[in-house]
Parts: sequence; C-alpha cells; structure tokens
Amino acid sequence: MTIAIVGLGKMGSQLANLIAQAGHRVIALDPNPEAVAAAAAFGAVPVNDRQSAVEKFGDEPVVVWLMIPATFVSAEVDAWLEVLPAGSLLIDGGNTDFRETQKHAELAAHKGVEFVDVGVSGGVLGIVNGFSMMVGGSAASYGIITPILDALAGSRGGHDYFGRAGSGHYVKMVHNAIEYGMMESLAEGYRLLREGPYQQLDLAKVGAIWQKSSVIESTLNGLVAEIMEADQSLSAASGKVVDSGEARWSLETAEASQIELPAIRAALDVRINSQQGDTNYATQLLAELRNKFGGHPVNTKE
Repeated sequence: MTIAIVGLGKMGSQLANLIAQAGHRVIALDPNPEAVAAAAAFGAVPVNDRQSAVEKFGDEPVVVWLMIPATFVSAEVDAWLEVLPAGSLLIDGGNTDFRETQKHAELAAHKGVEFVDVGVSGGVLGIVNGFSMMVGGSAASYGIITPILDALAGSRGGHDYFGRAGSGHYVKMVHNAIEYGMMESLAEGYRLLREGPYQQLDLAKVGAIWQKSSVIESTLNGLVAEIMEADQSLSAASGKVVDSGEARWSLETAEASQIELPAIRAALDVRINSQQGDTNYATQLLAELRNKFGGHPVNTKE
C-alpha cells in the first residue's frame, strides 16, 4: 500500500518509519528539507509539494495522512482538497478539536474525498512500543487503512473504529483530558513525598517500587521513576506547563452536556496558573513528564 505522510516531526517521522519498515511505500512531505531527507534515508519517497505527492501514486488510490499541529490543519485540509482527486482518502492524525474535524469531513465530502480522523497515543515511545489509535470516519475507510494501522500498532499497540467523523478525535480528546488529571495527581503526590515530613526519601526508589504491581503502576509513573533516577531536584525545569487544548475542549463539551469534570478542570487550572508564574515542584515534574513522553520542550529556568 502507498501512503503520503505530511508532517515529519517527532511523531510523523516515527509513523513514516514504522510504515516503511512494514513494507509499505511511504511518500514523505514536510517544509523542512532535512526531515524529508531523513525519511528518504529509511526508504520513503521524497517530494516537495502536494501535487508531486499525488502524482507519485500513479494508478493507486491516493491516501494522505496529515501529522501536523492542530492550528495548521484547517488550512492544510483546504490546500489538499484543491489537488486530491475524487475517491482519495485524507487522514488527520493530529490532536484536532473534534468539532473542527466534523467541518473538515463535510468539506471533504463535497469534493468526493473520504475523511478519516485518527487519534494517536504513544508519544515518542510509540516507535518502540507501538501506537494506540482511535479512528473516526466511514467503516469502509477504516477497512482500507487497517494495514497501515496494523503496522503502527506493532505487537503492543492497537486500533479500533468508533463511528462517524470526529469520533476518533473525540475519544482521543477525552483520553488526553484524563491524562491531565493523572499527571497532576502524580505530580502532587511526588511533591508531597519530597516536601513533606520525610524529605530525604529516594523518589527514584519510590517510583520503582510503585511499578511493581501496585495499583498505580502505569506508563506515566514509570516515566516519573526514570525522571527521578536522572535528577530528583528537577533543576532544569522552570515549572511552566503548556496546555495543548484537549482539556479545554473537553471542559467545553462537558459544559454543553451539563457534565462536571472537577478533577480535569483543576488540572487545567494548575497549568494555566503555572504560565502566570505560579510554579512549584509539582509543575516542574509536569513539564518533565510532557517532555519524557511527548518530546515537548521543557521551559528551562532563566
């Protein structure tokens, strides 16, 4: 199968690599020539523009996977719909607001293009562990891209179909909102361990023992243990924590449905307040965690 991957950043490059390793033909497009060259080194076909990407498919159905930040998706969808032939399949694998995804699917339908949204979880560890993928769109489109999803899932990941356009991004949005609350609980707990009455505790040992069949054993706690093993002072992090939108969108959706999400709201408020200078050991750990699983920059202390 041939697929074009658009956006070869931290996640997109990993997706392209895994798909190529599985024997599929990958067409690589990114504004950064170095990223395209790196993809070509593992067997991808480099292109410089959208039209060239479409031409590389020849007689095969055109399948394009966007792996770009949400702020650029609408413009990119518009641009691709100008060059994609009817019957093509356009995939958004980023963290787009599901309400925007619904609009993108409608626009695509008017052009005779199938639109699929894939929420992708796994972060920078996905190339080793495989990815967890939540898919929305038509069932037929899901069937078409299943070989690609299988390649990305590997032996430990997985994928499933959740219904009409936007449902994949909706499930991923709620996943990320839950992640906010889980990260906040871990960060607060480790702060209490460090600053409470037993201030000489070895937090690396705490994290390690909690990973041995305790009820809070988790990927996130395992990453905390690694962070603590490296530097328990967290001296490199300023403690300013970015929020990337998913918790905000979840809260807006919950409010419209008259559903209260107090833990997620509190977790988002901590991040917002940290951006205004209200930082502490817990927010430093949050910043380090985001870097550990997602490759997000840690705002270093000035």
